[in-house]
Amino acid sequence: MVEAIAVVTITLLAVISPGADFAMVTRNSMVLSRRAGVLTAVGISLGVLVHVAYSMAGIGLLIARSATLFNTIKFGGAAYLVYLGATLLRARRQTPGANGEPAVAVSDLMALRTGFLTNALNPKTTLFVVSLFAQVIRPTTPFTIQLAYGAFMSVAHLVWFVLVACAFSSQAARRLVADCRHLVERTIGAVLVALGVLLALASLNQG
Repeated sequence: MVEAIAVVTITLLAVISPGADFAMVTRNSMVLSRRAGVLTAVGISLGVLVHVAYSMAGIGLLIARSATLFNTIKFGGAAYLVYLGATLLRARRQTPGANGEPAVAVSDLMALRTGFLTNALNPKTTLFVVSLFAQVIRPTTPFTIQLAYGAFMSVAHLVWFVLVACAFSSQAARRLVADCRHLVERTIGAVLVALGVLLALASLNQG
């Protein structure tokens, strides 16, 4: 019972803490559409399952004990965040189409992939999931219970970020950015680049 409470509490706190996932869902919801935001949230929840899978397979323990391996993962994640951020920093002012939709649409697959890669390559999520399986969830915990924990982590991310997508794709939010979508994108891009650089510097300092 104590283990379950710890998993639920830590998961909820980790999910609502701002980060790259939040930035991408916010951007796609405000600048693109609610559908794009929700699909980004779905991609994030699928990315969580990647972390759960390798943690349950025992690779997570190896990552937790190997500073070199974990730093390599962090550098890869940092590079992806910088890439995403740099892409958004190049955003230009666009004339919205009918109903205020952006002139350039994003496919469902692209929105899903963005959410998936943002989370799957996110060192913050790596550390969160690995820490849970290495320090909170006991090795003697039945496999089915561990699966349930992993499913809860994924669903918690999905529910939270769908709520975020709905909030930031509201008419009020979209009116707010109607004339400054490019500025919103550039701001979020700068945040992502900063997150990536900070992650890389932290890895260098620990190395």
